Amino acid sequence: MKLLALAALLVTTAMPAAAETLLVGNKGEDSLSFVDLATGKELGRAATGRMPHEIALSPDGRQAAVVAYGAASIDIFDVAARTRVRTIDLAPNAGPHGLVWLADGRLIATTERSRSLTIVDTRNGDAVRTIPTAQEATHMVAVSADGQRAYTANMRSGSVSVIDLKAGRKLRDIPVGGEPEAIALSRDGKILWVGDNKGARVQAFSTSAAVHDPLATVATGGRPIRVAVSPDGKWVVTSDLEAGSLTLIDARTRKKVRSVPVSGTADAQQVTILFSADGTRLYVAETGRDQVAEIAFPSGKVLRRLAAGKAGDGLGIAP
Repeated sequence: MKLLALAALLVTTAMPAAAETLLVGNKGEDSLSFVDLATGKELGRAATGRMPHEIALSPDGRQAAVVAYGAASIDIFDVAARTRVRTIDLAPNAGPHGLVWLADGRLIATTERSRSLTIVDTRNGDAVRTIPTAQEATHMVAVSADGQRAYTANMRSGSVSVIDLKAGRKLRDIPVGGEPEAIALSRDGKILWVGDNKGARVQAFSTSAAVHDPLATVATGGRPIRVAVSPDGKWVVTSDLEAGSLTLIDARTRKKVRSVPVSGTADAQQVTILFSADGTRLYVAETGRDQVAEIAFPSGKVLRRLAAGKAGDGLGIAP
């Protein structure tokens, strides 16, 4: 009896909750995959705007927003029905990529080709507001937990813009060097992590409003294209495209702990990484292989690979 109970416990802790749905933006075919994480099977696929990339879930988890990077719009999907319910036109802002859906209902999106950050107020008829960054390739965004500050990674300008979302204006640009793309905030919002595609490094900066001092530089695998902070705040992880691996960093000491092989080669185009809500799993988009790897965390063991559409990149998990 004890052995049966232990086996049941192991199965329960190894498998995701039955209701969870993994969303995958398939930029190679303009579609969104809905994958049942309990079975690993794709439930359905829906059409999106051109070149879907980043995905954000609504505060209640019932809807998903998907940017059309090749256009100037954001699609809103009903997760349970697996259908698109509306499209938000961002024009003249174009090239939406990084995306966050705040608890108050606002959508925060970088609009790269317009060198700006775009705010959509879903509480007010999807009203659109624009804040210029005046930087080149404003690609990814991180937002403080209180929804007051946004930080954009400006790839071709080698900078991070600090934006006051309440006042609707840019405060300053932080020169970070290289080609910054990956960006994430610590759970307490005090540290900003920025990856450098050209420098095989991730840098930590203080988010002090007056200073933004550099705190640490950690070596990673080649082209750390994404960075994520674990739900418990203890780990910082980069997705290293050239090496097809993950770099695990102790968030407290800001030191590299180890590298974890996942895809193994650059042709796998390992890009987006996303933690499960409980932090026990990490999902890794292997864009060049049309699949998503599910990793046990922090052991780094590959549990399975989930099939998606062509060139799946952006990820989201609906409860």
